[in-house]
Amino acid sequence: MKVQGFNHVTIDVSDLERSLTFYTQVLGMRLVHKARHDAYLEWGMAWVCLQERPALPKPRPQLGVNHVAFSIAPDDFHEAVAVLRSHGVPIVRGPVQRGAGWTVNFLDPDGMQLELHTSNLAARMAVWT
Repeated sequence: MKVQGFNHVTIDVSDLERSLTFYTQVLGMRLVHKARHDAYLEWGMAWVCLQERPALPKPRPQLGVNHVAFSIAPDDFHEAVAVLRSHGVPIVRGPVQRGAGWTVNFLDPDGMQLELHTSNLAARMAVWT
């Protein structure tokens, strides 16, 4: 199986309009398509689908995806953290140097944990113990 890389992530949200405001106006994702119950966004090379699922139960700790991380240039990292803070976005870890780069983990309006990270896998493995 010759996989070329990561393609996209679909995130279930309780309120599409509220989430679109967060993902486009706070994070700066570009809206590509919007339908009644879903929206497709681009953020650099990443493709994100928001899917409205208001009837789903509130998330609780369980096995599965812990968070979704996005790459950001080191020169843009601290400005991005300032934007998160200025919008009152809950930051759950960081900003902190982790491995060979900077990282910050934060929550979207439904509590989905997202991360901005400045490094890559090779650099992380070079210093990981």
